[in-house]
Amino acid sequence: QVQLVESGGGLVQSGGALRLSCHISGSAFSAYRMYWYRQAPGKQRELVAQIDTGGLPNYADSVKGRFTISRANTREMVYLQMNNLKPDDTAVYYCNSDLGLARAYWGPGTQVTVSS
Repeated sequence: QVQLVESGGGLVQSGGALRLSCHISGSAFSAYRMYWYRQAPGKQRELVAQIDTGGLPNYADSVKGRFTISRANTREMVYLQMNNLKPDDTAVYYCNSDLGLARAYWGPGTQVTVSS
């Protein structure tokens, strides 16, 4: 069973930074792409960033140049460094993997709130 645990969220002022962490257990971590999603109040969950098994990242246009996704396979961890945060980045952030998505598993998420 895939288990996902996100951490690192909080309240930060506009222009600030946060680093989110996620531990994904119960799967062959290094074999899957990893993702960060977010869901703002009243909006659908959206893909923010992804990283493939070789470490190649891809980002939504809205966060390109500000967010950096990375992974540590031996620790089964995926990270999201978020710089120059904006109020529009306020959301609950979720991590996932190809396997978790296929099985519709989601963790509790971590709340990020950016004040103006």
